[in-house]
Amino acid sequence: MDAGGQHHQMPWLQAAGEVALEDCVPVQKFPVQRGRRTAPGWWWSATTGRLVHYGFGAMRTQVMMLDRDPSVAAIACRPVELLWRGRGGVVVSHAPHLMTRLIDGSGVLVDCAGVRGAGRRLVQRAVHVEAVAEAAGWNYRLVGPPTAVAEANVRWLAGFRHPRCGAGGLEQVAQCFRAPRPLVDGVRALGDPLAVWPAVFHALWRGVLEAPLEVALHGEALAVAARRGPGSQR
Repeated sequence: MDAGGQHHQMPWLQAAGEVALEDCVPVQKFPVQRGRRTAPGWWWSATTGRLVHYGFGAMRTQVMMLDRDPSVAAIACRPVELLWRGRGGVVVSHAPHLMTRLIDGSGVLVDCAGVRGAGRRLVQRAVHVEAVAEAAGWNYRLVGPPTAVAEANVRWLAGFRHPRCGAGGLEQVAQCFRAPRPLVDGVRALGDPLAVWPAVFHALWRGVLEAPLEVALHGEALAVAARRGPGSQR
C-alpha cells in the first residue's frame, strides 16, 4: 500500500525487485487487544530518522535490535502481504511483521515470536515465506526474543540513540578507549560525567565502542573502541 492508501497487487518477484517496500505503509494495522502488556505504537529509528510502527512487545524489541544493527539501512512494518494457494486451492495470506533493507541492497522479511515461541500457524507459514524470500535473493527470519540481560542493555542504550547524544564527541570517546578500560574510568578521563556519559552510551549504541552486552552493563564493565573508526558507523 502506497502513502496515498492505494493497494497494489503484483507478482512477488516483481514487487521485491521494483518496489521500495521499506517506504511503504503497513498493509495491515495491529488492533489494540485487551490484556496485552504492550499496545501498538511507534519507534523512532536512529537508522532512518523515521517512525516505525510495531504491534506488540516482541515486535518492538526486534525493531529496537534491528535499529542498532549496522548492516540494516531501513526498517518497515508489514509493508507487504504475501498470498499463495494452499491445499485444495485455498488462498493463504501472510504479512510478515517486519521488512528490513540491508546496506548491501538486499531485503529481509522478519516475523517475531514471543517468549512462548511461535505458534503452529506461524511456523507452517514460515516455510513458504522463507521459500519466496530465497526466490528473490532475500532472507527470512523467524526470531525469538534476545536474552533478558541483552535486551535490557540495548533498551538502556536506545535511550541515547539520538545523534544529539554524541554531540560531536565520538572521536574523543574512541581515542579514550583505544585500550580496554572500565567505562567509569574513561568517563572520568574525558571530563564532567554528566556531560560525558550520554556520549559514551551513544558510542556503545553506534558500535563506536564495544562492550559485552550479554552481562549487565555497569560502570566497571570493560569497553574498547571498535577497530573501525566512527566515520564508518551509522
